[in-house]
Amino acid sequence: MSNRLYDRTTPPHITTLVLATATTSLATNIILPSLPGMARDFGTDYAVMQLAVTLFLAATAVLQIMIGPASDRLGRRPVMLACFSIFIVSTIAALYSPDVWTFLVCRMLQAFSAAGIVLSRAIVRDTVGPAEAASKIGYVTMGMAIAPMIAPFIGGLLDEAFDWHATFVFLLVFGVLSLAAIYLDLGETNHSPTANFAAQFRAYPSLIRSQLFWGYTLTAGFTSGAFFAFVGGAPYVASEMLGLSPSDYGMYFGVVACGYLIGNFASGRWSTRAGINRMMLIGNVIASAGMVVAIVLFAIGFMHPVSLFGPCVFIGLGNGFTLPNSNAGIVSVRPDLAGSASGLGGALQLGFGALLSFLAGITLSPETGPYPLLLLMLCSALAGLLATVLVMRTSQA
Repeated sequence: MSNRLYDRTTPPHITTLVLATATTSLATNIILPSLPGMARDFGTDYAVMQLAVTLFLAATAVLQIMIGPASDRLGRRPVMLACFSIFIVSTIAALYSPDVWTFLVCRMLQAFSAAGIVLSRAIVRDTVGPAEAASKIGYVTMGMAIAPMIAPFIGGLLDEAFDWHATFVFLLVFGVLSLAAIYLDLGETNHSPTANFAAQFRAYPSLIRSQLFWGYTLTAGFTSGAFFAFVGGAPYVASEMLGLSPSDYGMYFGVVACGYLIGNFASGRWSTRAGINRMMLIGNVIASAGMVVAIVLFAIGFMHPVSLFGPCVFIGLGNGFTLPNSNAGIVSVRPDLAGSASGLGGALQLGFGALLSFLAGITLSPETGPYPLLLLMLCSALAGLLATVLVMRTSQA
């Protein structure tokens, strides 16, 4: 059956899945250039303001544990609609936050947009097999990679032209458009709902006991962790050490996201032929090599934005190779529990991301230079490589 736009009797159009998935990436990244200025506006330290990223990721991780089982029990459509409605309300509330702590609560509520990530993967797996799922997820995430590619640049321009409130108006408009597309185009794809929530949570032990599930989840977690460390620490390095303006940071960040776009395109083209494990291996090797180059450039005294953002293109490229395939592996270990597997795997994945983002934010200072960030990213990329080797050995057993 073909995918017709705005026809709920057919599988959702890829455009709808891209919009739903992109919302979380947009909400994560669009405020990055504004963080130093927001800290001054709220009268707080950068480490506190950076919690707007860390708490958003942590809340996203926790919510994915609930969103997955809820969609397996209640259906993908109603859960998606409810979560995006909460995102819109919390975005409006963030615009009128009187202090930084109220703002941070609103940021955590914005994490309900995680339904776009969790359920888009599950919806794909509802309709196609594992290899084709990796390919389709690759195309979905290739499309949604446009959001983190342009979001910081848009956020930087809006911040310089107005202030950080303008970025949240932009988020509000995007959220309304996404909710409209979901309402008009997304029919129900979960045709075998579970009997109750208890059955769903009882399924978690069978996933947790699976070495393959852990292998794919750790691969995704450490691979994306390198990127989230970059998200947590790069704004500080860019503004305080390299002297970049918000719009300059957004432009350079777009180059990194461009690598992710290319990697996702490669996954869409090659995953079916090369296999998901081989694609993960290639991606982690690329990401690790990029961080070695970054450390060498700074070590020889080349203090230039290219030293940070140039090698980090390989983090984006490696993630584009690895993440669609590791996520396809996560939801294919138990296809009958695709929603729960996507939720649990995504929660663990973002848990790593939140931790590494937090560590990047608190370990950087003018005295340390960029090295805590670069070493954290390198260690995470290498850990992802080891997890991929675990998957390959387990698959052959």
